[in-house]
Amino acid sequence: MDTNKRPETMQRITTRELANAFIDEQVKAVREQVGDKKVLLALSGGVDSSVVAALLIKAIGKQLYCVHVNHGLMRKGESEAVVDIFGKTLDANLIYIDATDRFLDLLAGVAEPERKRKIIGKEFIEVFADEARKLEDVTFLAQGTIYPDILESVKQAEGKKAVKSHHNVGGLPEDLKFELVEPVKLLFKDEVRVVGEALGLPHAMVYRQPFPGPGLGVRCLGAITRDRLHALREADAILRDEFDKNGLAEKVWQYFVIIPDMKSVGVKDESRYEGWPAIIRAVNTKDAMTATVEEIPYAVLHKIVARITNEVEGINRVLYDLTPKPTGTIEWE
Repeated sequence: MDTNKRPETMQRITTRELANAFIDEQVKAVREQVGDKKVLLALSGGVDSSVVAALLIKAIGKQLYCVHVNHGLMRKGESEAVVDIFGKTLDANLIYIDATDRFLDLLAGVAEPERKRKIIGKEFIEVFADEARKLEDVTFLAQGTIYPDILESVKQAEGKKAVKSHHNVGGLPEDLKFELVEPVKLLFKDEVRVVGEALGLPHAMVYRQPFPGPGLGVRCLGAITRDRLHALREADAILRDEFDKNGLAEKVWQYFVIIPDMKSVGVKDESRYEGWPAIIRAVNTKDAMTATVEEIPYAVLHKIVARITNEVEGINRVLYDLTPKPTGTIEWE
């Protein structure tokens, strides 16, 4: 039986009752798989890994070690929030690693999206391996892999190419030393949220905006540079701030900024000014397999444009992506 294929008879998890049954089933399965061994969890702080963390804490308690890697590709304030929520509020075994230089040095000059994803995925595993050597009996690696990750990382039919690989699926090296623990890998995003609420996670955490494993690395298009990455992080923070202020944060499923590796001519202080374009993406979806573009009020868009172009060094224009999925994907890379 293909354990990465969702059974046709599997009922969609839409209610607390179904979620509780799923949790009980997975707690039992994890205990049987892990025994008395220790587990490392790749904790990004996103919905998927947070739900996996809560589920594993319920199943194996302090046998779980949550590893948060700051690869330098996080959103503004992201790592600080992860440390505060999981290290303090939830009292998890949290290992924080600042590997910014390690990742950015490896990514220097790399423009091809799939190669970037695989570099990030491979280095994640190397970081986990380094931490595992410091602990005894760690033979398991837990991940927040969900079903769309698998669907988009494998060929769907003969003659069709994979949409893209995810660092927790297609990007894993063949010589992986850990045995994987992936309790939500057959769930869609909306189902993961129902399970998260059933586990008692805070609403704000369960409905936190999705963030790709490679982080801003796939939103800083082409070869990543530190100055463009900084501009991207600041522009994205402005977008999120304005969405919060205007009641759009929970109305829109995912919204973010993309900055391509190109410049256009602009005007600043009455002089020629070459800068990057910032591209806004805002979409709604239930299962991440299709997505529609959210209609943002022009007044809000104008405020965002004004703030980004005036407050972020290096950006001279702002664009809005109106492409649904399909034909576009949610991310650009």
